[in-house]
Amino acid sequence: MSKTNDQLLSVDDLDTEEAETIKKFLTFISDNLVFGIDASYVTEIIINHNVTFLPMVPYFIKGIINLRGQTIAIIDIRLLMGKPEAEKPEGTNCIIVLNINSVSIGITVDSVSQVLDINTNLIAPPTANNNNELINGIITLSDGTTMLSLDHEALIKA
Repeated sequence: MSKTNDQLLSVDDLDTEEAETIKKFLTFISDNLVFGIDASYVTEIIINHNVTFLPMVPYFIKGIINLRGQTIAIIDIRLLMGKPEAEKPEGTNCIIVLNINSVSIGITVDSVSQVLDINTNLIAPPTANNNNELINGIITLSDGTTMLSLDHEALIKA
């Protein structure tokens, strides 16, 4: 089926094989970089939630939150990637709550951008000089922005 540039291509317009390679990704900003994570793992996005500090945990774990009776560990993506902690006033955090293999965790990010349909076949492996095991791919978006694909499995292993 031929489409003009003015027409939007939806998942319904794709054949079955192509549709299986299209996934929704939630994009977010951390340390001025654009990241994406498979949206099927996203439970919710919360802001300004109090994080309770825990002693004797790895440096990248900011603490825990109580979300409707469920205790969720909060991971600072910046720290986990070896970047400096964001200088934000207390209580102005943005947390993406994820459910990965029945494990709920939260990740702090600078801001959440949007949900995009991305053809996973177009995601290239990370570059050789990228020694960060949290990134499992890279793609240039239609607006020219480069998105780093966050490896959800590596988050759980961290």
